[in-house]
Amino acid sequence: MLEEILNPYSPFFWILVISIILLVVIIMSRPFSTYIKFVYPNAKFEAIGNPFIHEKELNNIVEAKDLLSFKESLNGMKDYEIIGEDTYSIQKSLDDNFLNTIKMMRKDSSKKLYDFFETYLEKVDLYLIKNEVKKIVLDIPHSNNVDYAILTRTKQILSEIKESEKEKLLDLLQKYDYNKDILNSISKEKPDVLEIDMVFDRYIINKLKHVKVPYKCEQTKQSYLNYIIDIANIKNILRAKNLDYNKDSCITLFLGEGQEIAEWKFNELVELEKPSQIISSLEGTSYFNILKDAIEDYNKEGSVQVFELSLDGYFLKIVKDVSIQNYLNLGPTIRYLASKEIEIRNLKIITKGIGEKIQSKIIKNYLIKEVAQ
Repeated sequence: MLEEILNPYSPFFWILVISIILLVVIIMSRPFSTYIKFVYPNAKFEAIGNPFIHEKELNNIVEAKDLLSFKESLNGMKDYEIIGEDTYSIQKSLDDNFLNTIKMMRKDSSKKLYDFFETYLEKVDLYLIKNEVKKIVLDIPHSNNVDYAILTRTKQILSEIKESEKEKLLDLLQKYDYNKDILNSISKEKPDVLEIDMVFDRYIINKLKHVKVPYKCEQTKQSYLNYIIDIANIKNILRAKNLDYNKDSCITLFLGEGQEIAEWKFNELVELEKPSQIISSLEGTSYFNILKDAIEDYNKEGSVQVFELSLDGYFLKIVKDVSIQNYLNLGPTIRYLASKEIEIRNLKIITKGIGEKIQSKIIKNYLIKEVAQ
């Protein structure tokens, strides 16, 4: 039988040869078929760009004399059709713009990215749920921000939180599949706001980690998420030390291992007392230089926000690098999406500043700009 199969004059031999060739072609063409699906959307996202994460464009639009001229300048851009006459309505229109951007991206991208975009929107909405939960557990009067939510699911959760009593909050969150870490954190006798932030962040990052993406895109997604984890860990420890948290409290703020900050490194940072010491200990990581350059401003202001803004600006550079390294698959999509989120945040800050007649030089201090280094 084997001799007959290997006999070149046998039809079975040629069936075997053709089958092997087809198998090789299928295996070799799989990554190319993935790359082809990203050619059009990536080119489109690169062409649209994100102007309002760059200093020049931000400096121009922040000088608008009033909300009308701000809106007119913005609508001169190809990606904006903002409506509204006051701060609230313009900010709401900016949120709608971001949602429409996600819808456009989802339409133009592979169907296998649908769940990724949906989970990303949940990530964007999560701050609303975190804030309401913190206010309830800390007995702080709250005004529910349902109108700011993007997803229908988030609006439903916020509406139920608004009507819910504090004693029923755990049951409500459990109903929507929030995990035990979240439930345990908010049920403590003395809930900690930083810990609540962390467990919600861990929840959504783990959800993004398990979202399926097209072939050859998993590494790109994981690199992006690992950098998010790194930056969140650094922010958490800087905030905690600035608030004089003890070591045991700091340990609970570890989000997980990221790209450069392993658990042993985080534990090493926990042992230090001051933000300046933490930054010195980060020497050897890519985050050191950008944080070192912000120490002088921190010493003047005494607020870790200067470090957080520096890290956010550096994150924009990171997603740019991830995009370049993974240009044939998910890289440009992630860069455009992450940059768009920060761009909308910048524009909402400018809207509020202009609406409240705050000086432009003060508004600029709160804007996130992509670092050049």
